[in-house]
Order: sequence, then C-alpha cells, then structure tokens
Amino acid sequence: MEFSDLLKEHIAHVQKYRDVVQNEEQTKQALIMPFFKVLGYDVLNPNEFVPEYTADVGIKKGEKVDYAIIIDDKPLILVECKSAQDNLDRHSSQLYRYFGTTDARFGILTNGVIYKFYSDLDQKNKMDSTPFLTIDLENLLDRDIPELQKFTKDAVDVSRILDSAETLKYSKLIKDWFATEMESPSPEFVKGVLNAGIYHGAKTQNVIDKFTPIVKKAGAQYINDLLNSRIKTALAKDEDESTLTDSSPEVPEKNNSVEIETTLEELEAFAIIKAILRQTVDSSRIFYKDTRAYFGILLDNNTWKWICRVYLQRSVKYLVIAGENKEGIRYNIENIDDIYNHADKIVEACTRYL
Repeated sequence: MEFSDLLKEHIAHVQKYRDVVQNEEQTKQALIMPFFKVLGYDVLNPNEFVPEYTADVGIKKGEKVDYAIIIDDKPLILVECKSAQDNLDRHSSQLYRYFGTTDARFGILTNGVIYKFYSDLDQKNKMDSTPFLTIDLENLLDRDIPELQKFTKDAVDVSRILDSAETLKYSKLIKDWFATEMESPSPEFVKGVLNAGIYHGAKTQNVIDKFTPIVKKAGAQYINDLLNSRIKTALAKDEDESTLTDSSPEVPEKNNSVEIETTLEELEAFAIIKAILRQTVDSSRIFYKDTRAYFGILLDNNTWKWICRVYLQRSVKYLVIAGENKEGIRYNIENIDDIYNHADKIVEACTRYL
C-alpha cells in the first residue's frame, strides 16, 4: 500500500479514537505507536523503537524521554509524548532538555494528532525553539506528505532532511510574519512600503496612520486577485470536460457581460469545504462555481453533482446543502467558520455521488 494511503487510514483511526483516549499512556498506545508504524518502524522492537530512553540531564539522573528511534546503533530521533487533549505549546522545554544530552539529530513533540519536528539548525546540539515542520493530522496539507515521508524508515537521510528543514523553518517564519503584517500592518512595515517609491513626503505618524488601512486593503486585494487568477486558470483547463448542465432549478446567474468577482471570503469558504471533504474524496475533484446569487461547490466540476451553495451577503449568510433528492436544505451561519459545524452534512451530500 502507498504511504499516502497508509497515512489516510491512520488519520481515520485518529479521528475515531482521539476523543476516546483519556491520558498520555492511552494516547501512546492508540495513536502514537500506530503513527510510527505507518512510518515503517518496528514499534515492538526494543532495539529500534526504545521506550523510556535514558537522557540524563546534568546532575539529574534517570531522566527518560518517551521514545528514541535508533538507527545504526545511535539515537536519531527523540519522541516526547503528551495526551491527545494537551496543548503542545506549553511542553517543548522538556524535549529541549533531553535533546542536548544525546546524539539525536531530531526531536518530535506530539499529542498523537499534532507532530512538531525540531532540530538544531541555529546552534549545534541545542534544540531550536521553533519546529521546522508541524504536521496536524486533522488538517493535513498535500505538501506535508512528502516532508513526512522523508522520516520513513526506508527513506530517512539526515543530510537530506536537514537541507529541507532550514528552508521549511524559515519559510514558515516568513509566512507567519507576512500574515501578521497583512492582518495588522505595523508602522515599520507601512513605512517600508512607502519608502519603496510609493510616497515621497515625510513619513510622519499622521501619514503612517493614513496609509495603514490603504496598505492592508491593497495587500488583501492583491492576494484575492492572485487566488482568483490561479483558480480560474485551473478551472479553465477542465472546462471542456464538463458538458452536463444542472437540471435542478437555478437562481439566474450573472449576465455574462458583468465580470464575476470571487471574493476572498468565498475562496476561504471553498478552502474550508475542501478540507472537510479531504478524507472523502481527492481534493482535485472539488470545484467551485461562482454566480451572482451564490457560490456553489461541485464534485468533478459537474453541475449535476452540486454539494452545497454558500450565500455570503453582508446582511445574511447561510449554507444550502444538497439533500437526498438534491433538494436544498438551508443552514444559517454567522461566519464562514460555522461551515465546520455542518461538516457531516457536507460529507453526506458528497458521498451520494461516489
């Protein structure tokens, strides 16, 4: 079986049992050990997957990390485990202490759902404070799979992983910084934009305050335009493959002479619905159809196979999901995050076409 298929099976297993496990030991047995089995390790071989590995810290003896993965008779990966209900943000210090006392090159902090991968990119034998890779099995991205596959037993290569780890780490930090600046531009960021030949007058505080919302709006519009362009290009490639038209009653669409502007909020809704359906159908089969009245989600870009329609007017927001006989069932929402509350119905609607 392909690695991606094994991973998909494990994700279904995690979703089934994550709320069942009550403590760290149950999390290890039910979620964490099966994960490393997917990566190809013999979790029952104490010479390869060592539980309670000794990692003495200074004068403190008997310190033990939950697991150590041994390659060529040396610990390569240390694994520190927490309960599935634990927030990992508060627990990296323990793994940090263990890391510097062994020859391990990688540390993994996990609660069985989220896996944070660390190394010593900044300073040799000192674990970085920031993970270079974070895997959330409930929100797995396509680009995560090849990175995770590098840690499989048959493929693990320290040099290869470290080469990509630095790029992954700093790419994430840059993206996080950029996202923060787009959401709430700092004075320094706004000033930098203005200094790029945009505004030639004095950059006083009043000028910075004036341009801050303009910079934020321009950034959002650029991202919106970019997403529109890329998604519409992808849809155009499949245009000739979808010849069927929807026989169910439709609200009249926009006049072809009027350009349809797909909003950033609609694209975010599309991303949420694709994420909901990730375990049901390949994401490449999910498309959107934008009209004047609604934003529709289709299977295989086929209007016969409409899954749901999203209505995001300022005054009212609601979701219409295809029922058993393709009748639309309406659910009111306050914002696009509320779409997650109807995930089961969305999956059910999609499954009827499979």
